[in-house]
Amino acid sequence: MSYDPFARGSHGVGVRTVELEDRGRSRTLPLEIWYPASGLGQGHDTSDPTRDRYRVFPAFPPVPQDAVRDAEPAAGSFPLVLFSHGFGGHRRQSTFLCTHLASHGYVVAAPDHVGNTVLDTMQTMMELQAGKPMPEPESFVQEFIAARPADISFVLDGILEGRARGLSDQIDASRVGMTGHSFGGWTTLMAVARDSRIRAALPLAPAGGRAAVSPDPLRGTADFAWGRRVPTLYLVAERDTLLPLDGMHELVDQTPHPRRLAVLKNADHMHFCDRVEETHEMFRLLPQIGPFSEIVKQIRPVTQLCPGAHAHDFVRGLGLAHLDAALRQHAEAEQLLAGDLRALLALRGVEIEVA
Repeated sequence: MSYDPFARGSHGVGVRTVELEDRGRSRTLPLEIWYPASGLGQGHDTSDPTRDRYRVFPAFPPVPQDAVRDAEPAAGSFPLVLFSHGFGGHRRQSTFLCTHLASHGYVVAAPDHVGNTVLDTMQTMMELQAGKPMPEPESFVQEFIAARPADISFVLDGILEGRARGLSDQIDASRVGMTGHSFGGWTTLMAVARDSRIRAALPLAPAGGRAAVSPDPLRGTADFAWGRRVPTLYLVAERDTLLPLDGMHELVDQTPHPRRLAVLKNADHMHFCDRVEETHEMFRLLPQIGPFSEIVKQIRPVTQLCPGAHAHDFVRGLGLAHLDAALRQHAEAEQLLAGDLRALLALRGVEIEVA
C-alpha cells in the first residue's frame, strides 16, 4: 500500500488569520485558517526563518508553526475541516494536526471561542488566587454550551459566504468535517447534531461522558440524534486524568454507526496538543485551586508517559485516514482503517488499543 497518512503531504502550507464579526450575538471570533499553498520552496513551511511564529501571550516568546504566513493559496477545490479548541485552549493549540491536514489538501479553520480561551482562564486563575470566590461550574460552563456550537455554524457560514480573505474559492462545501479536543471534542459532537453540513467527526478526548470533576455540567448533554450517516472516529488517551476512559466509552456507546474508537496507551489529556511535554507539565504544575486540586495530584510526570511524538503520529495518521475515507471515499484509507491498526502503529513504536 503506497498510502501513508503519517507522512507530511505534498502541499506546502499557508496560514492566515481573519476576524469574523457575529453582530447578532455581539461576538467577534479570531479565526486561524491553514490551507494548501503554491509557490513555496521545499521545506519553507517547516523550517526557520520562513515558517510562521505567533505569541500565545504578549510577553511570551514566539512559538513556531509549520506554515508560511499569508502564502499564495493553491488552485483547486479542497475539503474543509473545522477545529474546536479545549476549555482554556486557543485556536492554535493543535497546529501539529491542522498543518498536517493542510499539507494533504484540506483547508482547516479554527476559531477562538471567545471567553473560553487560555487568556480568559489565566485571568480567572489570577482572580481566584487573589481571593475571588470560585464560580459555580454549571453557571460558568452554561454560557459556552450554547455559544460553542453556534460559533462553529457561524464560522462555517462566514467561510462559505466568502469572508475568509480569498480562501473561499478553495473549498468544496459538500465535504466538511469537524474535529476538536476536550470541550472542543464535545463541540464537535454537538456541531454534528446542529449543522447537517458536517459529514465527518473526529473527536479528540471529548468531554460529555464521565469526568474527574463532579458535578460535571457537560455530562449527558451531547446530542446524538444526528438523523444522517456521519462516520466518527474517537481518538482518546488511556490515562486521561481529566476525562477518564470509561467516560469515552459512554460517548461511543451512544454514537450512531459507523463509529470507531482508538486508545493511545499510557497517554494523558494533553497528548492531543502541540508541545506535549511542555503543555502537560504546565498543566500538572497549575496552582491547586478548587475542584482541580485533587486531579492535579494524580497527573503523572510526562517522563512516565508516552512521548509526544508518538501521540502526534497517532492523531495525524489515524485522523487523516479517517477524514480521507469519510470525505474523499479514499479506498486505501478505508482499507487501512479496516486493517490491524494496533500492528500498524506498533511499527512506529506507538501502542494503541482499538474498539
